[in-house]
This record gives sequence, structure tokens and C-alpha cells, in this order.
Amino acid sequence: MKIDLIALGKTGEKYLKIGIAEYTKRLQHFKPAVNYQEIPVPSKIYSWKEKAKILEAEAALILKNCSDGDRLTLLDEKGDLFNSIQFAAYFSKILLSSHRKWILVIGGPYGFSPDVYKRADDTISLSALTFSHQMVRLFALEQLYRVQTIIHNQSYHHE
Repeated sequence: MKIDLIALGKTGEKYLKIGIAEYTKRLQHFKPAVNYQEIPVPSKIYSWKEKAKILEAEAALILKNCSDGDRLTLLDEKGDLFNSIQFAAYFSKILLSSHRKWILVIGGPYGFSPDVYKRADDTISLSALTFSHQMVRLFALEQLYRVQTIIHNQSYHHE
């Protein structure tokens, strides 16, 4: 199985780019490796005043990257909450599934359209707190790294 972590738009802050690069590098030591990618969003989309129109344009970008055999998981503040051990168990279960690819998506500033929610297999939340969609990129990569160290019994995670 392949794992893709997709974020809409470019990462803006230098410190986030450094952190993202670090955890992307760390994740390459595990199988399956996590492929982090940023999908460019035309800037004109965010100049639109209508939230629904923005979500529709973002949905087209997200769904274009999903095939029928892929598992789509949305990172969403309304999703299921896990602690790190529970997330590791969830991760392991997904890896044993019959999906060709597991796609985790970080949405834009307005979340996801109804069409994306409809296509999604599940939604998870990284926290009950609200984070910017820019910060979530780094947090998601760190959590995927943490899960891999738990599964492989490495000393990164402490209970």
C-alpha cells in the first residue's frame, strides 16, 4: 500500500517548511513511506467571495487525486479523535486493508465540500483544538512518524 498525505496550497512559513522537510525525511525510513505533496491551488480561487465556490474548486483538486481503489481519510476538526496508541492501531488496520493507496487530505481554510465528505471513507481529527490548515501539515507528519515508531517499537513515543 502507498500512503499519500495531501495538503491544498503551498506552505507559507519557513519554520513549517523546515519541520515538514524533517519529518518527511524521517518517514522515508519506514515502509510504506509517506509521500507528502502539496497540491497547488490557483490564487484566483481565494479571491472569490463565495465559500461554496471555493470548496467546489478545492473538491475538484482533491477528487482528481483519488481512484476507486483508494481509501480517502480527511483530517477534519469534526473527525474521530485518537490518542497516539489508538492512532497506531488504526494505522495498522488500514495497512492490512485491501486498498491500493491510503490518501490523507488536509483541506483548505474552509474545510471540505459535501462531495469530498461523501467520497471520504472516514474523517479523523488531530485534536479537539482548532489549528490552521498550515500548522496541521507539520502536526500530521509528526503524528504519522510517531505512529511508525510505536509500530516498530522505537523509543520516540513515551507513555
